[in-house]
Amino acid sequence: MWLNVRLNLFSECHCVHTCKLFSAYKTFIEKLFCLFASWKRSRDAICTLNTLQTNASALEQVRRERCNPQVQLQAMRGFLERAGITVEELDHLNIIHVTGTKGKGSTCAFTEQILRSYGFCTGFYSSPHLVQVRERIRINGQPIGKELFTKYFWQVYGRLYETKDAHGGTMPAYFRFLTILAFHVFLQEKVDLAVIEVGIGGAYDCTNIIRRPWVCGISSLGIDHTQILGDTTEKIAWQKGGIFKSGVPAFTVKQPEEAMAVLKDRAKEISCPLWVCPELEDYKADCGPLHLGLAGKHQRSNASLALQLSHTWLQKRCLPDQSFPSTHFDNTSILQATPFKPTPIMVKGLAETEWHGRNQTLKHGAVTYFLDGAHTMRSMQACLQWFTETAAQVLLFNATGERDSAAMLKLLVPCHFDFAVFCPNITEAITSCNADQQNFNVSVENMLTRCLDNERSWRLHHSLGDNQGTQLLIEGGLPLISEKKADTLVFPCILSALQWITQGRDAVLAAKGVLAVKPNIAAKAALLRSAAEIHVLITGSLHLVGGALKHLDPESSK
Repeated sequence: MWLNVRLNLFSECHCVHTCKLFSAYKTFIEKLFCLFASWKRSRDAICTLNTLQTNASALEQVRRERCNPQVQLQAMRGFLERAGITVEELDHLNIIHVTGTKGKGSTCAFTEQILRSYGFCTGFYSSPHLVQVRERIRINGQPIGKELFTKYFWQVYGRLYETKDAHGGTMPAYFRFLTILAFHVFLQEKVDLAVIEVGIGGAYDCTNIIRRPWVCGISSLGIDHTQILGDTTEKIAWQKGGIFKSGVPAFTVKQPEEAMAVLKDRAKEISCPLWVCPELEDYKADCGPLHLGLAGKHQRSNASLALQLSHTWLQKRCLPDQSFPSTHFDNTSILQATPFKPTPIMVKGLAETEWHGRNQTLKHGAVTYFLDGAHTMRSMQACLQWFTETAAQVLLFNATGERDSAAMLKLLVPCHFDFAVFCPNITEAITSCNADQQNFNVSVENMLTRCLDNERSWRLHHSLGDNQGTQLLIEGGLPLISEKKADTLVFPCILSALQWITQGRDAVLAAKGVLAVKPNIAAKAALLRSAAEIHVLITGSLHLVGGALKHLDPESSK
């Protein structure tokens, strides 16, 4: 009898234990299924977003509006309304609107960090993204999470898709959709303010649907996007000054004389009070010279602009009945902004600002990466002032669009790189996992041709001539390298370029496998294998920098 009791108890305990295991297993499977469903829904959102790069009607919009740019803002208003947003609602976002050719993103980053340090809930819209498209829309300095992005994406996309038949089948193009999505996110999340970076230009940029920003800023002006904005500094300045609003204070860094004259005329025409920022050295803080979280001397003017923007915003927020930073505006001249005493919170904000891909340094053991998305002549000059070292040097370069890559490469020649490596903005050969970084507007053939052109330009700058003979760089790959000289190489993707450059000396890249190359190509890397340190400058394109960061900083892909 005692034995039977023991057996019955064992049987009951075993049954209970089995049930608990089954229940736990069932819960695990359900959670796994939910995670997969969430991942798929998020991935579907990115893939659907990418269709707006190639959607025929969206591309037709872009072509039509380039000839008649005023239509862009009219179309933007229509898309906003279809998404359930009115321009009047945007007035409540307490917006700081920033444009410029060089430094507008850094200025926005400084400004957002300062105001977040005061405890305000910040929204920040910027472009382009480096690794994941969610980076473009930030709440309190962080890209919105995958679940939040997916939720709001389908809300906005659904409303636009449901109404497209009633509007000639039109859907907004990629950047315009993301701008609408950013406004929707900031309104739904009830941010205290939104820092909005202009996409291209200003006057006809879709962000200029904003009617009543609290303050506007213009960073350094130069030549870029000439097919859209014009081919002179004056034409570009006219476009940038298009974000001025009547009675809304605006600030600019010091500009070339011809650009400043145009900005002055635009401000007078629009009745916008315009101030020129002082030098950063003119601000006297208790701590002494101001320290910036972003490297490079060119960041000092961006920091000064950010101080003026944040100071003016704070004045309006805390003392709304007063006029700042001056009590009058005579509408006939540009005024000099006053260098005030930065508060400890402002000092802290400037020092803690981060903006990846701009003058960024990453050290992986013996390999140090210098990443900067410089893509204009002036930004490349600033990049070179920042990048100086003596170890074995490697340049990883790409440039896209209408930019004069030959002129930028000429600036880099005096650095005396041991190797100049070129690759397209393709993160790796298997593209199925890179939906965030896919560009359907340029063919792979065109990207590779551009790389070969860049390599040829580099060789010509070195008076190496142009050898038409080529070799296979990777076993089974495309014939992409001239065999005449060992200091120039072209790779089919960013990962293969980085793997060759680092020669297994970066543990993060080594974990991704070994690059198979022909023996004579491997032999050319003897210097890289024997050097005490390898310093790699990655520049020419923010998209190139973003693709590199995907591999070098795995956290950026999460």
